Amino acid sequence: MGSFKGSWWHIIFNGGESTMSRDEDIKQAILDYGSKGAKTKFYFKDMLAGVKKVIPDAGASEVKGVASKLVADGIMEYFSTGSSTMYGVKGRGISAEESGDTGGEN
Repeated sequence: MGSFKGSWWHIIFNGGESTMSRDEDIKQAILDYGSKGAKTKFYFKDMLAGVKKVIPDAGASEVKGVASKLVADGIMEYFSTGSSTMYGVKGRGISAEESGDTGGEN
């Protein structure tokens, strides 16, 4: 089976054994960045820089897609500062609900 680079569900094979896909690597880098830093909420550009330390060739749209999937899956959440949207790992720091952030809804 070949690699379908760029597709969400691609699988990379190494010597016949399945390894973590690129998206899984990016997911882990995002969660490591969000879980281990002193800050519990962070801007996308800072998260991207953290991912690039681990995966230097990761593209912004690639990281944004994985981060959006993490939000959709309830692993991460958006946090609005009023003028900007930040990301956070759910359960770490003040949640969107505790802060009164409605995610843009009234």
